[in-house]
Amino acid sequence: MAAGLAALLDDIAALARIAAASVDDISGAAGRAGAKAAGVIVDDAAVTPRYVTGVDPSRELPMIKTIALGSVRNKLLFIVPAVLLLSIFVPWLLTPILMLGGCYLSYEGAHKVLEWLGVGHDSAHDEPAVEQGPEAEKKVTSGAIRTDFILSAEIMVIALNEVTDEPVLNRAIILVVVALAITALIYGAVALIVKMDDIGLSLAQRDSEGSQRFGRGLVKAMPIVLRTLSIVGVVAMLWVGGHILLVGIDELGFHPIYEFVHHAEEVVAGWIPAVAGALAWLTNTFFSAILGLVVGLVIVGVVAVLPIGKKDDDHAEAGAH
Repeated sequence: MAAGLAALLDDIAALARIAAASVDDISGAAGRAGAKAAGVIVDDAAVTPRYVTGVDPSRELPMIKTIALGSVRNKLLFIVPAVLLLSIFVPWLLTPILMLGGCYLSYEGAHKVLEWLGVGHDSAHDEPAVEQGPEAEKKVTSGAIRTDFILSAEIMVIALNEVTDEPVLNRAIILVVVALAITALIYGAVALIVKMDDIGLSLAQRDSEGSQRFGRGLVKAMPIVLRTLSIVGVVAMLWVGGHILLVGIDELGFHPIYEFVHHAEEVVAGWIPAVAGALAWLTNTFFSAILGLVVGLVIVGVVAVLPIGKKDDDHAEAGAH
C-alpha cells in the first residue's frame, strides 16, 4: 500500500513538473508572439486616440471602454477561433483574408488624406461626436471597433505564425493570453494619453510650484500631442495596410514589388552601418505607406462610382439640408 501511494505521489509530482513546464512554455511562447506583433501594437495605439479627439472629456473614457470591450469581443469570439480553425484546415486562406484587411486600412487612410486635402470633405464630421448626439458617438465607436478588428486580426495572425509548432490547445491558450495582454496594454495607454490633460490640470492646482509648472506644461502640450497622434494614426493605417499588401502579394507569388523594396532596404542600410536596421525599417515603412496610399486611392475611386458610394453621398447631402 505504502509503495503504491509513493508511486502515485511520484506520478503526481511528475505531472506537476510537466504542467509547470507547459506553463513556462506557454508564457515564453506568448511573450515571443506578442513581441513579434509589437509593431502593429504601436500602430493600434496610434490609431485609436484619433477617434476620441475633440469629444467631451466626460465621454472619453466611456468611449475608450466601449472600444476596448469591442476589441476583446472581436478577438475572443471571432478572431482567435477563426485563425485557429483556418490554421488547422485551410491555412492558405490566412494571407488573402489579411490582404482584404490591408485594403480596408488603406482605404480608410487614403480617405482621411483626401479630407486633409479638402477632397470629399464632410464638414459635419468636424463637429465632435458628442455634440452631434448619441447616434454619432455610437457611429464613431463602431468605426473604431471595425478598424481595431483589422489590426487585431493582423496581430493574432502574426502571433499565430510564431507558435505554429505548438499543440492546438497550447496555441489557443497563447493566442488568448496575447489577445488579453495586448488589449490591456493598448487601451490602458490610450486612456492615459487622452486623460493626460486632466492629470495636468490636477497637478496645476497643487501647492507645489514645480507641480504647477509641470501640470500647466502638460495641459498646453496635450492638444498638440493628440493632434499629432491623430495624424500618426492615419499614417499608421496606410503603413500597416500597405505592409500587409506588400507581404501578401509576395506570398501569393508576385515578387517584383517586394524585391524592389527589399533591395532599397539593403541600399539604404549600407549608408550608415551603425543604424542599418533602423534605416531598413524606415525604408520598408515608407514604401509600405506609399503602396497603402496608392491602393487606398484606387479603392476610394472605385467606391465613389459604385451605387453604394453614391447612396452614401446622397444621404450626407440630405442630412446637410
